[in-house]
Amino acid sequence: MLGVFGAAVSVIGSWIPSLWGDEAASVLSARRPLGSLFVMLAHVDAVHGLSYFALHFWIRIFGTTPFAERFPSAIAIGATVAGVTWLASRFGSLRFAACAGVVTAVIPQLTFAGEEVRAYAFDALLATAIAVIFAEILRHPESARRWWIAYGIVLCAGIYTFLYLGLMFGVVGVALWLTPPLRDQWRPWLKSSAIAVACALPVIVFAVIERNQIAFLSTRTITLHEVGVSMWFGHVSFALAAWVLIAVAVIGWVRDLRRARSDARPLGPHFELFAVAWLVLPMGILIAATPVMAGFTARYATMSAPAAALLMAYGIRRLARWTASRWSARGRVARNWLPVTATAVVVALAVPVWASQRSPYAMNHSDWNQISARIAAEARPGDGILFDHSAKPSRRPELAMDTDPASFRNVTNLALHLPYAENTLWTDTVYSVHHAAAIGRFDGVRRVWLVEYATGARVDAWGVRELADLGFHRTRTLREHSSAISLYER
Repeated sequence: MLGVFGAAVSVIGSWIPSLWGDEAASVLSARRPLGSLFVMLAHVDAVHGLSYFALHFWIRIFGTTPFAERFPSAIAIGATVAGVTWLASRFGSLRFAACAGVVTAVIPQLTFAGEEVRAYAFDALLATAIAVIFAEILRHPESARRWWIAYGIVLCAGIYTFLYLGLMFGVVGVALWLTPPLRDQWRPWLKSSAIAVACALPVIVFAVIERNQIAFLSTRTITLHEVGVSMWFGHVSFALAAWVLIAVAVIGWVRDLRRARSDARPLGPHFELFAVAWLVLPMGILIAATPVMAGFTARYATMSAPAAALLMAYGIRRLARWTASRWSARGRVARNWLPVTATAVVVALAVPVWASQRSPYAMNHSDWNQISARIAAEARPGDGILFDHSAKPSRRPELAMDTDPASFRNVTNLALHLPYAENTLWTDTVYSVHHAAAIGRFDGVRRVWLVEYATGARVDAWGVRELADLGFHRTRTLREHSSAISLYER
């Protein structure tokens, strides 16, 4: 039931924001013929090949609307919520499991991943699956063999879906080493991990070959806000509450460990260690390695977002127990109602972030829906159109036409050289305006729409001078959120 709730939270309103550059890479890659897709993957985006391949068949069945294209991510988040709920039920009460499931469903990084046409929601799901497998090994080490086989399969699939999900190998290894009853499991862990990595070698090799594609990440400055807020929590208010709960969970767990050692008694199966390693280790490695291997952007942290949600639920449970122990006369009330109240507060803090994620320009300020609507309403049959190509590829307004060609049926892209499906990259290649004119693209065209990328008061001026040289003058300008649409006439 909570899995359905998690999917619903992610899918509601997912059709409102415009697609943006990263989503266009997924959508346009998936729309290619399979032969063209494999050619492209040999040049770029091989690490996303499995998700593009799966999306290719999904959209053939369910269509190419933003809702249909984003729906698989919502399903993945629903399954992630179900997985975390199940995990919590193995180490606590049904009330604790429900709390963990609700927090997972509303944690901002997962609600964002659940409305985006990328594989990050599936990264969270596969990481959660590894956590579930480790939980079974922790609880039943005597029957671990089959679970290690499952671990190897999931780890391999995870690497094909998201290369850095291979870091879950280290999370499991650290958790094994720091859990004395499981240290005899290191051989099957190492064997399963080695087989998984060996099976994933093709995508690893292509990732090394195509590594320059993300080389720009090595020049980014990673800020405290990005680490403390953007990775999982979306807004400062939610982040403050989340970190307090996580700190309470970790402090309580450490106190339990110290008491168990001082009393010389076994603590029993506990999952906080794995959750902390899952939260900290993958992102810590990527952040530390960024100057060397261009390894980090905040959305990579989606794979660890379920760990953040689980630790927040542990924090809520700890608060309830501490409150009950201090006010024994009201202990039952505190134990019953504090988790409900705290969970409700977390949900309330998440609602504004969730709503902002579903605003029209939520996806990197993209306004492609508005561009499409303007051209569909204003353009006449026979009009030409040009798009700003001075913007970086992921922001080019031409992607509005590529992702929604039906809205541009009245216009012809005068500068188009090779459409994306015939190119080795996921974007179109274009002629300059002068070259397009020289080969006759402007012959008989009386009106041309020029769509420029714009930020604040600054509007790009790609092609403006060239249109003037061809005898066109601007007669109208329509300003949108991140673009300016101008009509030029001879």
